[in-house]
Amino acid sequence: MNNVLVVVPTFDEAGNIATLIERVLVAEPRADILVVDDGSPDGTGDLVADVASTEPRVHLLRRSGKSGLGSAYRAGFAWGREQGYDVLIEMDADLSHPADRLPALVDGLGQADLVIGSRYVAGGGTANWPWTRQAISRVGNAYVRLALGVHVNDATAGFRAFNTDILDRIGFAELTSDGYCFQVETTYRTARAGGRITEVPITFTERVHGSSKMSNEIVREALWRVTMWGIGDLFRRGSTNRGAASPRRRAGAVGVLFGVAIAAAWALKSLRS
Repeated sequence: MNNVLVVVPTFDEAGNIATLIERVLVAEPRADILVVDDGSPDGTGDLVADVASTEPRVHLLRRSGKSGLGSAYRAGFAWGREQGYDVLIEMDADLSHPADRLPALVDGLGQADLVIGSRYVAGGGTANWPWTRQAISRVGNAYVRLALGVHVNDATAGFRAFNTDILDRIGFAELTSDGYCFQVETTYRTARAGGRITEVPITFTERVHGSSKMSNEIVREALWRVTMWGIGDLFRRGSTNRGAASPRRRAGAVGVLFGVAIAAAWALKSLRS
């Protein structure tokens, strides 16, 4: 058995999944692939089952219904841990993540606990993205850096590789985010646990087939959770230093809340346009 597992959550990705599987198997011979399908009405799970019946590197985990991205990754990681994989990789099913960068993610773990395929480092970028998505992504990442003190350029990126040791240290089964905030939470928890994080450049390409799973609810979850984590950190630091949060830090927390309210209003308006 290979020691690398690419975990791919799916919901109605029949137009993409066969191509994705082929690209992954060719690009990274060290990797197997696990598709976590949330009962796709379009038959995505059945397509994967057909491939898995003749290809031992392909696996399928069926779930009864759509339960969120974070839930799918927690289930996929748990399956991978039970099967003894050493490296677990997150990858979207919509062909937005370049499979030919999988070796760079895996090799990067020689010097890190988490390797992120980043759009916002030298050599990285996006293709066919509307300006609203680009702006929301960049503002969101800037807000994560400011609120959480995480020195990562692309904390929201969904193409990433973990050593299983760091996933165990951060208690991946207890992570609480369901939407794309799961990416921020794993980055934040890895940094707090003292894990080493590196970024490698990728070009993210907007999907051609199917529809995006991004929604107002996902944006709201991310904004709310990042704000609460940031304020919690401010108060914890204040308590450690003085026995209680200082007025300066309390003012900072209020400023964070004000900033996120403005960002939320702008982001939600952009998504509706």
